[in-house]
Amino acid sequence: MSHTQPGSAQHPPADSAPASGYAVRPIGEDEFPAFRDILGESLMFGETSESMNEVYLGLTEFDRTLAAFDGSRMVGTAVAHSFEMTLPGGPRRVAGVSAVSVWPTYRRRGILSAMMRRQLADIRERGEHVAALFASEGAIYGRFGYGRASQAVATTVDTRVAALRADIPRDPALRLRLTTPAEAAKELATVHRAAAPQRVGEFQRDETWWKAVLVDEPERRGGANAARCAIAEDDAGPLGYALYRTRSKWTDHGTPDCRVQVGEVVATAPAAHALLWEHVLTRDLVTTVATDMIAPDDPLFYLLADPSRAHRQSVDGLWVRLVDVGGALEERGYAAPVDVVLEVSDTHCPWNAGRWRLTADTEAARCTATDAEPDIRLDVSHLGSAHLGAQKLGAYRAAGLLTEETPGAVDRLDTALSRSDQPFCGVIF
Repeated sequence: MSHTQPGSAQHPPADSAPASGYAVRPIGEDEFPAFRDILGESLMFGETSESMNEVYLGLTEFDRTLAAFDGSRMVGTAVAHSFEMTLPGGPRRVAGVSAVSVWPTYRRRGILSAMMRRQLADIRERGEHVAALFASEGAIYGRFGYGRASQAVATTVDTRVAALRADIPRDPALRLRLTTPAEAAKELATVHRAAAPQRVGEFQRDETWWKAVLVDEPERRGGANAARCAIAEDDAGPLGYALYRTRSKWTDHGTPDCRVQVGEVVATAPAAHALLWEHVLTRDLVTTVATDMIAPDDPLFYLLADPSRAHRQSVDGLWVRLVDVGGALEERGYAAPVDVVLEVSDTHCPWNAGRWRLTADTEAARCTATDAEPDIRLDVSHLGSAHLGAQKLGAYRAAGLLTEETPGAVDRLDTALSRSDQPFCGVIF
């Protein structure tokens, strides 16, 4: 079924020269070094090692790259990854946008806009209804229709004052095995493959993504030891894992002040989650357990006897863009029936602009163009923000950023879009 409305913009030619005057096209593998140089300089990544360049090269789908050129000189970059990501309703094809950069002396010349418009058209042409990214600067991507759709939490726990609840789930059949990530690579993939469909925002990692996740160069450890891996398993196989590093430190008085830096804890059973967190929180000599990014509703916060002992700082997670409003809303799952007419504004995807009638229940959804009077007027970025079920349209209503024409329409739509869990993606792509 096509969701294109009359008068939609057509897909640009394969090698287009936008109004900015800069040609935008995919790159060849021989152009990858220049691509990486621009990305590193623009985003201040600095130099990367040969092994990391090999990792990035393996992740790159060259037919999904875009570069802007001033004559023969490359001055901008962007790429999309072909993901199977869990969305409300199940695994879906999603474009994972990454490596967006402009050479510092070419800023504010329309290059970014040209690449983003071209990329959105390419994503639509592939039949992907949703794009997602991690934003280095959120204000930039809001201009292109992306909305902040999830949050993550950086967490620090002082193990000297924190304790787990007495009633955490236990399974006497479970045991822990300490190993290295490289030795446990197949088990990690097995657990994550089973767990990802249960967490909105996670994507299935293939071998190249696991190589990126497990890279362990000494210069990237921040003074910590090599990565370790704890596997929670029973006789049937692995049910969870924890990836972490330890950093040795002693006070001036000779007492231990060591730190565990957790990369991720993933499990398919509550008892496995509990066992893994117990392991990292009770390591001998450790006074601090920290994470850079876990889900806002990670079991850790509920396993602690006093959740306030986990000091949390919210960070942005996924930003989501509905590239095809009708297709995205039809393939989504809903928590309650809803019948609403949306008037959507969309500067960069004119095929989305207009009125859409969404009729959905817990079994199916239909979203079609309509001439009916709207119940809600909003920007496509607001729909992207709400798409994963965590952010509420009611907050945009309170801020005066959308218009509710029919009283109660926003509340009904928020109820239909809601979920009982929080979206989260464990890998920044």
